[in-house]
Amino acid sequence: MTDLGGIGVEHFIVVSAVLFVLGVLGIFLNRKNVIVILMAIELILLAVNLNLVAFSAFMGDLTGQVFAMLVLTVAAAEAAIGLAILVIYFRANGTIAVDDVNRMKG
Repeated sequence: MTDLGGIGVEHFIVVSAVLFVLGVLGIFLNRKNVIVILMAIELILLAVNLNLVAFSAFMGDLTGQVFAMLVLTVAAAEAAIGLAILVIYFRANGTIAVDDVNRMKG
């Protein structure tokens, strides 16, 4: 295992847990704004990436870093597709309120 100047894997786990909890709270506490929900999902994916890279570095294996690159790819695609859907929905309805999305059923 390698040491990053006195910073252990526990420090990365704590930061990752804080980011993950902030992302989950952002989703559950703010259900009105789609952009905030998308940013909260990005925080959750960032927390996962931090765990993958931290454990990969401390174990001396590149597998976690490869998976982190795949998660970054998924995050970029999610952001692009999510924002494209949001723009189309805004053009059609004039608002991006999440409460009005239920009208799209059927």
